[in-house]
Amino acid sequence: MAGLQLQEGQSMQGLRWQVIFSFLLSWLCHSVSGQIHYSINEELRKGSFVGNLAKDLELDVKDLSRRKLRIVSKISEKYFSINLDNGNLYIADRIDRETLCEAAADCVLTFDAVVENPLNVFNIKIDIQDMNDNPPTFIPDTIRIEMSESTSPGRRFLLQNAEDLDVGINSLISYRLGANQYFALGEKVSTDGSVFPELILEKPLDRETQNKHELILTASDGGDPVQTGTALIHIIINDINDNVPVFTQDVYKVSVRENIPVNSTILQVSASDEDEGVNGQITYSFRSTAKNILQIFTLNSRNGEIKTKGVLDYEVSKVYEISVQAEDGGGLATKSKVLIEIIDENDNAPEISITSLSSLIPEDSAPGTAVALIQVHDPDLGENGEVQCIIKSDLPFQLISSSSRRVIQLEISDVNDNAPVFEKLDYTAFVSENNLPGATVFRIKAKDLDSEDNAKIAYSTMSGSTEDPLSSYISINTVTGVIYAQRSFDYEKHKEFNIQIIARDNGSPSLNSSTTLRICIVDQNDNSPVILYPSPEVDGLTFEMVPWTSEQGSLVSKVVAVDADSGHNAWLSYFLQSSEPSLFTIDQHTGEIRTSRVFQEKDIIKHGIVVLVKDNGTPSRSASITINMVIADHFHQVLPDLGNQSNKEESQSNLQFYLVIALALISFLFMLTVIIAVVSKYKESKSSTPFGSLSTSLYPPVDPRFISQFNTGTLPLPYSYDLCVTLDPSEQEFAFLKPQHNVPVDSLIDADDSGIGNETLK
Repeated sequence: MAGLQLQEGQSMQGLRWQVIFSFLLSWLCHSVSGQIHYSINEELRKGSFVGNLAKDLELDVKDLSRRKLRIVSKISEKYFSINLDNGNLYIADRIDRETLCEAAADCVLTFDAVVENPLNVFNIKIDIQDMNDNPPTFIPDTIRIEMSESTSPGRRFLLQNAEDLDVGINSLISYRLGANQYFALGEKVSTDGSVFPELILEKPLDRETQNKHELILTASDGGDPVQTGTALIHIIINDINDNVPVFTQDVYKVSVRENIPVNSTILQVSASDEDEGVNGQITYSFRSTAKNILQIFTLNSRNGEIKTKGVLDYEVSKVYEISVQAEDGGGLATKSKVLIEIIDENDNAPEISITSLSSLIPEDSAPGTAVALIQVHDPDLGENGEVQCIIKSDLPFQLISSSSRRVIQLEISDVNDNAPVFEKLDYTAFVSENNLPGATVFRIKAKDLDSEDNAKIAYSTMSGSTEDPLSSYISINTVTGVIYAQRSFDYEKHKEFNIQIIARDNGSPSLNSSTTLRICIVDQNDNSPVILYPSPEVDGLTFEMVPWTSEQGSLVSKVVAVDADSGHNAWLSYFLQSSEPSLFTIDQHTGEIRTSRVFQEKDIIKHGIVVLVKDNGTPSRSASITINMVIADHFHQVLPDLGNQSNKEESQSNLQFYLVIALALISFLFMLTVIIAVVSKYKESKSSTPFGSLSTSLYPPVDPRFISQFNTGTLPLPYSYDLCVTLDPSEQEFAFLKPQHNVPVDSLIDADDSGIGNETLK
């Protein structure tokens, strides 16, 4: 039981009830209305003690049964019960605050405790205190986010917030995100004060490296012990067409026999694309327009299968060279070469032709006389083309071969018929601004199927603007294809730009191909905030008029600043730089300046505040401005005070200046006086030296009475001299007079009275 309060007395409702029914029940009962207040925690066990109701109502426990003490309430009688033996109030059933009162700040159950003989009605009020029995819950508990792999770092995605059925501190929720290398967690505060978690992209995404991410978002409440709830963030990375299809082979070679049936499969080319969806769907096609190829072969545009649709004849064509293209749904294409070699079949009979023939042969012709010249030709190759000639029947003729065989080795010289080919149609590189000149940006590579000099590739760039030459930004190694930054990039000037890269071989004539490199500049926190308002006046001061009658929290001014950076580097926060309590406060996010309390007579009229504006970069950059808050209803009221204050400050500054000058002048005169005195003394002592032997006693006799009165360290004899300052600068400024030998004893000053051995000046 957290608290108990008994309030006795007659309520207006009880009085009205007595007035209405007093003439009927005055002889039966006596009605008294009071209120009992209890406070308990929710979720107490059945039978838990609430309070001694009989004692708090000042009822005799022995009369409870006779007076029929009972609870009158359809709701409360379910949750509470009274023990008539001891008068205690107990929990009758589980009490769930969230079920009874939902998210209400106060949860109260009330009922009437009624006793009879005489009749009394007591109002019982029970506060149900919240317990941290509900964890934060995400609805739904799975959050699905789709984002493109080209999404820029710094992009924020609003997430579903968690809900907690508890109230007060038990419902305060904080969020944290599971460890990962791509995303961070932020918060967004709505106008009603609700806090929503935000997912912030910190690094560039690549779907081909990782096409999905799963993160755990944890919400914790402020109770003790802490309750937590989690949600699964399922991030799907959508593809962009940043990959060119790639054939499994640069050159496909196949050998087939001639005269194979029509519609026979020759081979199947295959290409793959790391993109997905439409960007990954590949269409195959012939790039050749030769009729002999299109009439004999067909290509399945979906699966890359090449079939025959005409008759292959070795004697017509021994080799077919076909260029095949694979194109994805985004328009990126690549090519490959198919070489089909036809194998000869013995499908041709030898052809006999008579070149020369003697139809009449003399009978006395000598053996070996040439009768006819016969030529035999077989279009087939190899053994199929070898012929054997014989003469049938027994005739007096013989066939003699007149031909000879010689093997000739031919070396095929390369012709520059292949242009360099890049692996991709376009590339993307990310470079942080403020990079060091000479830093490596990217490396690009192309291939050439030719050989020797025809395959040697030189890389170069082609600028698309004459006003801003590309050579001032980047350079490329013509041999390796490494791209360097020639100067530091500035994200605020150029966020990205495209470079046309050309690969040119060394053949004659030279062949080339090109690709596009997109360089994206990543922002760094290299710009400090700039304060736009209030702007300093001509004299460097900024004044803001604040009405004297301003209430607490009144808006009196607003600081407006911008940051040339982007993303979280441009998020600005506003602070007051003061170690003492100020009359003003500033909103950290909006820069609005408001009064922290009502002004009093003792407050000064002009109150200077320093506003610091910081960005959210690492390291953070800042700017500041001093604002003079003038507290008055009208500006002309404070003009005299401001003028007087300025005059006082100016007078004080002038006084200090004059004091410094006077001190310097006095010091100069003192030093000059000392120097002149020393010089004069030196001259005098030098001039009196020749006469020193004439008299050894410069001092008159001294009365012995005074000798004992001089202390050690003072002059041993009394000595007096006069010092005079001359008005004529040409003369000595100091004149030393001769000592008076007859000094009256009465005029002598004892050393104890005159100081520590100081000489007497006259």
